[in-house]
Amino acid sequence: MTYAATLEREALGQPVVPPVEQSWSGLVERIQTGDPSGLEELYGVFTKGIRFYLCRELGPQDLDDKVHDAFLTIAQSIRRGDLREPERLMGYVRTVIRRQVAAHIGNAVEARRNRVDADQGAILRDHQPDPERNVIERQNIDLAMRVLNSLPRRDREVLIRFYLKEQSPRQICRDMNFTETQFRLTKSRAKARFTELGRARFSRRNGFTLQGPTAA
Repeated sequence: MTYAATLEREALGQPVVPPVEQSWSGLVERIQTGDPSGLEELYGVFTKGIRFYLCRELGPQDLDDKVHDAFLTIAQSIRRGDLREPERLMGYVRTVIRRQVAAHIGNAVEARRNRVDADQGAILRDHQPDPERNVIERQNIDLAMRVLNSLPRRDREVLIRFYLKEQSPRQICRDMNFTETQFRLTKSRAKARFTELGRARFSRRNGFTLQGPTAA
């Protein structure tokens, strides 16, 4: 049974037939040494199953971003050496994905609660323009643009094309001479780096210190 089929059966609540043993040591070693072919192979092997599982658990909204964020998290964990036994790669991926799902659900619940609180507060506030708020918003936009401009040229171009110009993946791949896999990997890496740098700069601006690594 393939990895994708295993995740599909788990998501549907069906019994899982133990997969035929496959050696993952070579793949894990290539990822840890920074060999791009290792990332592409990992992407090809696991993405279908991850996509089905996340769609089943979280729905289709922003599915591409969720899939590739999860993939990037797995790849970074392997690079850090968090996977102690390469032969257990399949089980490790399932554990990471389940944690991602649990975290996403928790964040969604918290965001919904905050949104309700904000809506209730807005009813009581004066709707006149708030000069202080406008200044803060301009500062946040300036900070975001500085972070964007600090990224490598190719990463920056992918984010601008996809999120600001709203170009399709097909057009970006054509214009930048990417394969689909190269585009997905570049976008996920660039988005994670942008988020990490943005949080660090925002914290420094507001006098906070980030504790521990930033999640992708």
